[in-house]
Amino acid sequence: MTERFLTERDLFSTFNIPARTAQRWRVSGDGPPFVRVGKRRILYRETDISTWMEKRTFASRAAELAQQVAT
Repeated sequence: MTERFLTERDLFSTFNIPARTAQRWRVSGDGPPFVRVGKRRILYRETDISTWMEKRTFASRAAELAQQVAT
């Protein structure tokens, strides 16, 4: 099975987020899991990004708030 990875730049451009946001997510743990493959090289598994996004997908604001209360 071949795992596909996105670079840090791919993540920024694909999801239209500032680079600084993704860097903050890594520090806070709010973003998708990442793989450090070098001192300055960060990669993201596509499967991890998909899982991370699924956990943040809601049918309504009420559903989102209900999940926040449950955790």
